[in-house]
Amino acid sequence: MVRFRIDGVLQHAGNLVKTFYDNILNRVKVQAQLRTDEHQATQDGSIRHVKQGQVTDLRISIIPTLEGEKVVMRVLTEYVKGLTLSSLGLSPEHEELVRTAAKKPFGMILAVGPTGSGKSTTLYSVLRILNNPGINITTIEDPVEYRLEGVNHIQVNPRTELTFARGLRSIVRQDPDVILVGEIRDKETAVIAVNAALTGQLLLSTFHSNDAATAIPRLLYMGTEPFLLASTLEIVIAQRLVRKICEECKVKYTLRSKELAAISGAAAKFLNSRDVTLFKGEGCQACSGTGYKGRTAIYEIIRVTPEMEDLILKNPSSKQVWEMARQQGAGSLFEDGLRKIQEGQTTIEELTRVASPTIQD
Repeated sequence: MVRFRIDGVLQHAGNLVKTFYDNILNRVKVQAQLRTDEHQATQDGSIRHVKQGQVTDLRISIIPTLEGEKVVMRVLTEYVKGLTLSSLGLSPEHEELVRTAAKKPFGMILAVGPTGSGKSTTLYSVLRILNNPGINITTIEDPVEYRLEGVNHIQVNPRTELTFARGLRSIVRQDPDVILVGEIRDKETAVIAVNAALTGQLLLSTFHSNDAATAIPRLLYMGTEPFLLASTLEIVIAQRLVRKICEECKVKYTLRSKELAAISGAAAKFLNSRDVTLFKGEGCQACSGTGYKGRTAIYEIIRVTPEMEDLILKNPSSKQVWEMARQQGAGSLFEDGLRKIQEGQTTIEELTRVASPTIQD
C-alpha cells in the first residue's frame, strides 16, 4: 500500500502488485546506500534526486514488520532554504522576539514540538539571518536536513561514535559563534549545550515537548542545573503546522454562535460567542477536493525575563512557568491559531486537529 502525507495528513495513493515489492525495496536500498541483504534490522539513509535542475533530498527509514519491510520517505526540497521568518507564519510580535534573541552574542534558542512540526525549518530561518562571512556557524544533525552555503554541517554517525554529545564537545573547541544542535536527546547533550551557550556561543536546538512551558521542567528533569538554564535560555518556541485554506476554492460563510460552541467552547469564547464570518475551502481540483493546500505554523513563545529566571531557579512545574509567561503577555498555540482563523488562513476544524486550549485559555 502506498500513502502520501500531503500537508500533514495521510492519503491513500494506491497499491503495488506484491510481486514488484522486492525489486522496489532493493532499488530504494541501493540508492540510499543501505544493505540489501539486511531484512530484520532498522536502516536509515538518504537519496539526492535531481530533475530538471531541481534538487530534492529524501530521508529514508526502513523498519521490519510482520508483513515485510516498511519504507518511509521524507521529502526535503531546496526551496525551504529560501523561507524567511515572515513567511513561516510568525506574527510581527513573535518575529521581533526571535530576531532580538538571535542578535544576542550568546544564549540558547529552543524550538519544541513533535516530529514534523517544522522546528528545524524555523531554526534554519534564524541561521539565514545570522549567516555571513564574519560568523562561524556549525551544525550537528541527524541527518543534515538543509545545506546552507558558508555553514559547516556535521552528520551524526553512530558507527564512528560521532554522537551529538561528542560532536558538540569538539565543535566548541573550534571557536564557533553559532551552533545548531539538531536535537537535545539526553542529559549529556543538554549539559554540554547549556555550557556552550553560557561560554560565548549562541546555541540553537530542537527539543521534544508538547508546549513551550513544558520544555523548561523537562530540561531540569534531565539533569540541567537550574542556575545554568536560567542564565542561558533566551526563548522557547513551540509550534505546530496547520493546513491552509485552498485559495482556488476559498469561500466565506457565517458560523452561528451555537454551531461554534458545539465545535469548540474555547473557540466560541475567543470569538466572543457571536455569529462570525469565516472562510473554508469547498474542494477543487487544485487541492484534490480537500479544501486545503499548503501549510503554515502556529506559534507559542516564552521569553526568559529576569522574573522567569528567578522562577527557573525554584524548579517550577509547567503550570507555574505558563502562569508566569501568561502574566508577561505570552499567548498560546491555540490563540495564535484563532488569529489565523480570523485572518482566513485556516479553519476551526484544522486548528482543533493539532492544538487544544490550555487550562488558562
